[in-house]
Amino acid sequence: MKRISIIGAGLAGSEAALQLADRGFSVRLVEMRPEKGTPVHKTGLCAELVCSNSLKSTKPESAAGMLKAELAALGSQVHAAALDNAVAAGGALAVDREAFARQITQRIQEHPGISLEHAEVRSVQQACEGADAVILASGPLTSDALAESLSQITGSDHMAFYDAAAPIVMADSLDMGKLFRQSRYEDAGGQVGDYLNAPFSREEYEAFIEQLVDADRVIRREFETRDLFQACQPIEEIARKGVDAPRFGTLKPVGLTDPATGRRPWAALQLRAEDAHGESYNLVGFQTNLTFPEQKRVFRMIPGLEQAEFARYGVMHRNTFINAPKLLTPELRLRSTGGVDVPVFVAGQLAGTEGYCEAIRSGLHAALHVAALLGGVEAPQLPVETAFGALLAYATDPDTVDYQPMHVNFGIMEPLEQRIRNKGQRYAAYAERGSQALGRYCDELRACGLLGCAGEAAGHGA
Repeated sequence: MKRISIIGAGLAGSEAALQLADRGFSVRLVEMRPEKGTPVHKTGLCAELVCSNSLKSTKPESAAGMLKAELAALGSQVHAAALDNAVAAGGALAVDREAFARQITQRIQEHPGISLEHAEVRSVQQACEGADAVILASGPLTSDALAESLSQITGSDHMAFYDAAAPIVMADSLDMGKLFRQSRYEDAGGQVGDYLNAPFSREEYEAFIEQLVDADRVIRREFETRDLFQACQPIEEIARKGVDAPRFGTLKPVGLTDPATGRRPWAALQLRAEDAHGESYNLVGFQTNLTFPEQKRVFRMIPGLEQAEFARYGVMHRNTFINAPKLLTPELRLRSTGGVDVPVFVAGQLAGTEGYCEAIRSGLHAALHVAALLGGVEAPQLPVETAFGALLAYATDPDTVDYQPMHVNFGIMEPLEQRIRNKGQRYAAYAERGSQALGRYCDELRACGLLGCAGEAAGHGA
């Protein structure tokens, strides 16, 4: 019997353990809590939710809804437990977090194929002892010792110990009548620049800065240090140094000419395409510690962003993750393990995905490929038209630079063959295309014996 060690019993690790144990593998699931706690966890339960209890929208024509359809079709047990413990939340899937965690924990404890241990694994080498494959799913609060070990075998420049991400907005929510496309010092007479620019008048700029410095910030937890904010200053902290500080830094208008006025704007925000198709844009230099509602309120004061929809809000918090584009294959396997002979896979937020359902799905994905590897089966490739397939393609593309954790969104999906202007119809078309691709993928998994009993039941139910 093949033995698999899974480090971390969060959403990804719990899903992977249940999937592999159901396929006849011997699973050793190691969770350091409660023997070694974290600043945010309260219990030693598996799949404990530490932030919101919401797993986002269930609307089929949303990226989050597409992801849930994938989880259901593939027989995700953690997703099924979420449905079992759902609480009223409008169009979202929210859970009774304690009942949800207890159900997952009970399933794991009672499964004859899973050995649940509570101890700190301090190195990748330790995780590999006696195992035929390893899945690291220790999350954004991976212990310092394990993070250091992973850093040593992957290269320290491929690890991030703090997340400093600027917001990303959807392209079709921007007012292109107010924005102009131009790179710095580029002739304004028709050249196509790499950046969109949001020009401020003096009055608009000063009103924006006033609201920016007064906005509510996320409470910094004990695991965050001053070093983070010295090395990577949030835009609101820069603004506190003086009203003109951002205008001589992130918002400098030097080298830009607003075609609407023929003059240099008082200040300007540059937006950089986040994907090859220009479906979403990054607010350049806008790392922030503002709360999500305040980001939405204040950043919508930027000319051209009045109706901006956020594919990702900016974050500034402790978040250990690896540079997935450089380190992971599309199977979520480490490309190089620094001499470690056992195949090592990475799932959950440690792999650079963001979001509850994304973590569950990554655990399921890693489990499928571990099962294929140890079973001598060639697993089918996950279509990029699916929600997780799009995220996986983005997260493991070696050409992706300055990678930050990402959740599923339409901005990273392959464009439709025919452009659909109506947003609702366009999102429905994404969902329909993804559903068809998912059906073909499930058929391929079934043909090579990888779908599993839960997935078969879900398929028959559909």
